[in-house]
Amino acid sequence: MNEVNEQLVQAAIAATHNAYAPYSNFHVGAALLLDNGKIVTGSNFENASYGMTLCAETVAIAKANSDGQMRRIVAIAVAGGPKSSEGGAVIGAEPITPCGRCRQVIKEVADEVAIDLPIHCAHASGYETHLLSELLPHGFGPASLR
Repeated sequence: MNEVNEQLVQAAIAATHNAYAPYSNFHVGAALLLDNGKIVTGSNFENASYGMTLCAETVAIAKANSDGQMRRIVAIAVAGGPKSSEGGAVIGAEPITPCGRCRQVIKEVADEVAIDLPIHCAHASGYETHLLSELLPHGFGPASLR
């Protein structure tokens, strides 16, 4: 495994501990790798009205954008699972991938940075990597509006 990718995945796993998920008990963390080597993290933030829930990937991207760093994103990692009775998030045996809404948000970033972003999806024994174009084939982006 690539050391930088492993660090990114570990940052996503660590971010699961900051999730606010009292309704689903599914804690998700995301980590973004910037072109300068820095990592930006986010975690999901649920809301009683469900539709207002913020996904970890969206939180991390918004955080990077608010710091003027969105155009520096070169890779993403996601991790998640139900919170254990001991208080820690459990990374499931199967990898999780970004939801449809997050894929669309990531597509906006990918089009802006002109990179088919790699997304490292954590699971209990490591991670698997997918390109955004594999997770969102024929995605709708800025070019679709022309």
